[in-house]
Amino acid sequence: MATARFFLGVDGGATRCRARLRDSSGRELGHSVGPAANIYIDFDAAMRVVRETINSVIAAGASKQEIAVGLGIAGFSEDKEAERVAAALPDFARIVVVNDAVAACVGANGLGDGGLVIAGTGSAGIARVGATTTIIGGRGFQLGDDGSAARLGETALRVTLRALDGLEPMSELARALGRHFGGDPLRMTRWAAEAKPRDYGAFAPQILELATSGDTRAREIAGDAARAIAALANALNGARERVECARRRAHRAGRRPRRAPAPLPVARCRQAPRPAPA
Repeated sequence: MATARFFLGVDGGATRCRARLRDSSGRELGHSVGPAANIYIDFDAAMRVVRETINSVIAAGASKQEIAVGLGIAGFSEDKEAERVAAALPDFARIVVVNDAVAACVGANGLGDGGLVIAGTGSAGIARVGATTTIIGGRGFQLGDDGSAARLGETALRVTLRALDGLEPMSELARALGRHFGGDPLRMTRWAAEAKPRDYGAFAPQILELATSGDTRAREIAGDAARAIAALANALNGARERVECARRRAHRAGRRPRRAPAPLPVARCRQAPRPAPA
């Protein structure tokens, strides 16, 4: 294995991809930002974005054989995917791939015990206690991401469509979001057929602004999102207590605890810009 002189960190998220290159002293040599890179949505397209973002950072002259790469990848869930990612990035000195929720927790807390609740385009909670990593939520837009920007947008757009169809009273929220589609329900459904989580998440700032200004429907939706994030935090605290209890029991028994099976990593996203008209 080649010896690394440079270190490249890559955050491959579902809204954007970021890369930063540093030397062994920690000095930044360059950085770059690209579009979404979520292997859960499209592996080949995500890796194409990762490669392009990396290449724009190392174009200044660092040799791949001298660069160790650490990737936090949205949608990463098992070892065989890490092997696919590494195979798509040949010639580097070393490749380490983790789910980006794990990378975020280490970035926030270092290598010690700690926890993190992610609430961006997606949502997840992660706790690291000793050798045990626990991840809660964040099972993707279809079945999870409660409290996230994407879920906030999806819920608000459902409310908007119901109001346009006369199934519930028209609110300022529905009027504001409906204007993005010219008040046309068919235009909304055509948009939804192609929309990605980041597209739904792009409505979150406007929804929160309307909630702050007092719109009742927007406040209800924002309140549900806040409760979902609080539930993640409470669940993480319970997981931490269970791990610590197991460690105490193992210590009293005079043996080291066995490593718990690693739960599935989760996807983390970031909030997208405001939406353009459909």
